[in-house]
Amino acid sequence: MRDEPIRIGISSCLLGKPVRYDGGHKRDRFLTDGLGPFVEWVPVCPELEMGMGVPRETVRLVGDGEDVRLLAERSGTDHTRAMRAYADRRVRELAPLDLCGYVLKKDSPSCGLLRVRVYPGRGRGTPEKKGRGLFAEVLTRAFPELPVEEEGRLNDPVLRESFIERLFAYRRLRSLFRPRWSRGDLVRFHTAHKLQIMSHAPKAYAELGRLVGEAKALPRAALRRRYEEGFMAALGLHATRRRHVNVMHHVLGFFRTALDPASKQELLALIEDYRRGLVPLVVPLTLIRHSVRRFDVAWLRDQHYLEPHPKELMLRNRV
Repeated sequence: MRDEPIRIGISSCLLGKPVRYDGGHKRDRFLTDGLGPFVEWVPVCPELEMGMGVPRETVRLVGDGEDVRLLAERSGTDHTRAMRAYADRRVRELAPLDLCGYVLKKDSPSCGLLRVRVYPGRGRGTPEKKGRGLFAEVLTRAFPELPVEEEGRLNDPVLRESFIERLFAYRRLRSLFRPRWSRGDLVRFHTAHKLQIMSHAPKAYAELGRLVGEAKALPRAALRRRYEEGFMAALGLHATRRRHVNVMHHVLGFFRTALDPASKQELLALIEDYRRGLVPLVVPLTLIRHSVRRFDVAWLRDQHYLEPHPKELMLRNRV
């Protein structure tokens, strides 16, 4: 699987395709120029693919509670049934592609993930930002562990790193659970992700460790399901500065006898500078990676925490 492309679903307009209602697009440079070289995009435009055409009448979500419909803004044409039928079919078509993530267009009544405007009654009145696009709703229900995000939220550095980190972690998780996986493979996977999970959710690491410890007593399907859910839920919690500091102090224990006092103090000083917000995370981690190579610490060399995503994305370079 390592030689296969990392496939990411995406709203077509974000790639610069002229598929919006007015024939325009919403190209996102980070996605196309930054992340693009590392993934294979799978573009989807629900409104175009279900036959609404370009240009087309704008649509909006209208309704109350669970009775939310997709209506054309001017004519009132109800596209709800057609969109849901299309979404069910398209999601089934996406399943064999082994997507590792999905980027959706914010605010879209078909693709919006969060806080999409929902208009009351017959589409008149003040909308509430409480909805989810109809296609996005079907997608997230079908793939509950899949990393999914909106392009607008990726402008936040914390959310961007979290999403990208989950993309590559999910890829490794999918690679683990190929048809011929063993419980020993799961133990090795969990061990290699110890520091990464600890930087997000130390409690979850302990819970997943207990699950792995009980592996022989559990049916394979149940073990896989519970580990996938717990692993992705843990990485869904944002890594914090305090937890990164705790993880790096834990790493220092592996160099207790190898580092001379001056080198140890240098590393401790860089970790403290990071804690105070004076340097980005990449600074102390660069010295840690150097020490791992210098002293050939095999356990640390295998830890995905030290390089969870391509360094070219520079996600750990912000202060």
